[in-house]
Amino acid sequence: MQCFSDRLCRAVLDKKTPLIVGIDPVLEQMPPMLLAKKNVGKSSAAVAGLFLEFGLAIIEVAAPLVPAVKINSAYFERYHSPGVSVYRQLIKAARQAGLLVVGDVKRSDIGHTAAQYAVAQLADTDYTDLVENAGPDAITINAYLGSDGVKPFLDIASAAGKGIFVLVRTSNPGGAEIQELPLADGRPLYLHMADLVNRWDTSVGEYGWSSLGAVVGATTGPSLAAIRAAAGRAVFLIPGFGAQGGSLSDCLPALDARGLGAMIAASRSIIYAYRDAKYAEPAEIDWRRAVEQALIDHKTQIASLVKYA
Repeated sequence: MQCFSDRLCRAVLDKKTPLIVGIDPVLEQMPPMLLAKKNVGKSSAAVAGLFLEFGLAIIEVAAPLVPAVKINSAYFERYHSPGVSVYRQLIKAARQAGLLVVGDVKRSDIGHTAAQYAVAQLADTDYTDLVENAGPDAITINAYLGSDGVKPFLDIASAAGKGIFVLVRTSNPGGAEIQELPLADGRPLYLHMADLVNRWDTSVGEYGWSSLGAVVGATTGPSLAAIRAAAGRAVFLIPGFGAQGGSLSDCLPALDARGLGAMIAASRSIIYAYRDAKYAEPAEIDWRRAVEQALIDHKTQIASLVKYA
């Protein structure tokens, strides 16, 4: 069984980009031309159906261009069982399209409870009536509960050939309230977390990367280089590039000389590209063309700085 980090590295090299697309659907931001086809009213099932059509279109556009998608479960869980069903359907569709899938679920707990979360998100099911409920290739977790909260996730992920991304330095401004607190040795707390990630899993794949990764926001600026030094084996999941204003140059220290070691995620700037004036012409024809052009532009921007053989 191939480990997650090797599968990711091969996919990045194949698509010649570390760019991934985030799928975070919001009803009020759906393309008008798509909304016009649906009368969602007050039906959660109708909204979920709209999100399914939207997500499938994003996956179809993204599959030839990028190695992975990141699907945030919160945007689906809001609509209860219909939404969760669509979340699972999109995971299955993305994997069938050849994309790796990161489930942005940010789970956290200890002991038996953590194990239940890990099995639900990462393990292959033993139940014949759940075989269609495909799980993601990796998930995000919150490690504030420490090593006994991480180990159940790591055990299940290792057995299933899956990956985990631990929140280390997030892209939101409020993260600094906790993550930048100085420790006794003067280091910020996020560097201690980065060091823990490096110690929690010392195994690496063929390409030299661990399947226990780190979430590090693109908006953290120069501190990203310090986190890379502390978590040398961890693949970085880097949100905040694009609409959140993260700098591409600040992301570069996460990558090695081969362009491996990170996934740079963009969501709103791609999936809602129809709202951007510079994509007005393709959007007038089909909102999916605006998505495709935005994705190509993001990929081209990264390619100007990151070269693949």
